[in-house]
Amino acid sequence: MAVAAAVKLRADATRNRERIIVAAREALLEHGTDAPLDEIAKRAGVGNATVYRHFADRQELSLQVALSVMDRITQRAEEALAQEPDAFDALRRFVHEAADERVGALCPMLSTGFGKGDPRLEEGRIRLEHAIEELMAAGRRSGRLRADIDVGDVMVAVSQLTRPLPGKHCGSMERFIRRHLQLFVDGLEAPARSELPGASATFEDLRQCR
Repeated sequence: MAVAAAVKLRADATRNRERIIVAAREALLEHGTDAPLDEIAKRAGVGNATVYRHFADRQELSLQVALSVMDRITQRAEEALAQEPDAFDALRRFVHEAADERVGALCPMLSTGFGKGDPRLEEGRIRLEHAIEELMAAGRRSGRLRADIDVGDVMVAVSQLTRPLPGKHCGSMERFIRRHLQLFVDGLEAPARSELPGASATFEDLRQCR
């Protein structure tokens, strides 16, 4: 009985932790890094003490949100490449699914030195970069992805198009995102219809911008 009770407590704690991370992600998307912890606890359906029991401070909670989002985006890239018979269709699927994670709303947090030097964040970034690079390499081999595009070009577009619009909440934002993402993906397909200015952007270029 004692063992069963301990297992149940661990399972409950794991569920609470996941609920807090999901709630924090939603709050960060709406309010930025200053999202009230009271609001996060309320969304998760737990008390403030439960939040602090799982996360030492706001910084640790924000880090876990970032790790969770990166892990989910990485999985999206890996699954798209594994499941779609056409590599360019896999890239198209990934772009739209990455937008579901609203990476643009989290980019400001990741570009300000947040979590710098944390091995968990660096490991997550490396895995994410590798997954997207593999996806785009497959697209190039298929002949459907134009040759003058690199990973940074895709991630800049996705992050910019999913960044919240200034001012009041836009109820039709989802419609705008889908339309403009589709326009963007159409522009990635070979043969290229125009010559792009400058050089293609890599992940290294994005790192140097932070």
